[in-house]
Amino acid sequence: MRIIFTALGGYGHAFPLIPLAVAARDAGHDVSFATAASFLPNIERAGITGLRAGITPQEAFMEELNQVEGDPRGLPPDALHQITGRVFGEILPRAVVADLEQVLAGRPDLVIYEMMNAGGAFAAKLAGIPSAGHNFGRVAEYDAGKEIRERVRATAAEFGVEGELETAFGAPVFDICPESVQSREFLATAKRIPLRPTGWSTPGDLPVGIAGRDRSRPLAYLTLGTQYGNTTVLTEAITGLAALDLDVLVATGPTVEVELLGDVPDNVRLERWVPQSELLPHLDLVVHHGGSGTTMGAFGAGLPQLFLPQGADQLANAEASVKAGVAAQLVDDELTAEAVTEKARALLTDTAVRDATRALAKEVAAMPMPAEVVTTLPGYFQQGSRVR
Repeated sequence: MRIIFTALGGYGHAFPLIPLAVAARDAGHDVSFATAASFLPNIERAGITGLRAGITPQEAFMEELNQVEGDPRGLPPDALHQITGRVFGEILPRAVVADLEQVLAGRPDLVIYEMMNAGGAFAAKLAGIPSAGHNFGRVAEYDAGKEIRERVRATAAEFGVEGELETAFGAPVFDICPESVQSREFLATAKRIPLRPTGWSTPGDLPVGIAGRDRSRPLAYLTLGTQYGNTTVLTEAITGLAALDLDVLVATGPTVEVELLGDVPDNVRLERWVPQSELLPHLDLVVHHGGSGTTMGAFGAGLPQLFLPQGADQLANAEASVKAGVAAQLVDDELTAEAVTEKARALLTDTAVRDATRALAKEVAAMPMPAEVVTTLPGYFQQGSRVR
């Protein structure tokens, strides 16, 4: 089969699709991956042919924010939600459709699109090519998401496409979220194809001393991802974690000026980037913003999580994880160094949390691997009779 994968140009959007794309390539399928031009090097490092499609969310946001009078940091939440809706519901879909039109003229057998990449769904529908969605985690309700859905519906109507974004406009959905944590509404309405969340990171080495370390001393990992870096949040979290008898590895990310974090305690180590999917098996605790990639990875690794939500669907991810018994959260003014110390200590010592994380990891391990799912693709999309 000739398969086109397509995702928005961002780590959290594109990376969850790479394991299935690599598995399809390794099984002998002709695989290409369409995303924003500036993000293509990340795809090509996985050994997959890249195709240009659309622009990155960051580029789209800059276009919108450059039209704001005054300092955009002073915009009220409602105005920011409207901008987010225009970016994901109008600007990005139209840009992707425009670029994919020529790509899909070559008549691939299947298009697999990341679920926030509505333009991928529209382009496949307009070209009459079988398609499937691929989510990057739990389907969640959040304030900006409502605005996005409304804008997507309007743009879909412009293209003559019927259906809803959350259920892939009637197409099957590769779902990497374990069923026990997934949205009940999504489970009831989507044509779900379970797929084990399999991490992928840009190739690189683990920090020195991580592999083969003494596991008798806990190791906590702190990250706010690639888009939500915040020195105040990181400083509070570092102080709180460093007060415990453990080591702390901090991935500061590309948006944080490391020097603003100042001197850190001896049991804290700062790295701008780490290969997260390779790191998770070596950890005892993950403290993070609540991004879907980190959340799903921690589920699979059987790790307790302390959520420090910063935006988007992160609060919903945190709440679902707390409900599952595998996490705690600190939101807004709740975040203090003392609270981080207390929550982290409890997560590391509570046997109920330990049992819950192990049960969730067992559920993830029972989900089909990408290589297994790839073998079913002809049955799903040539016969159309095996969606479950």
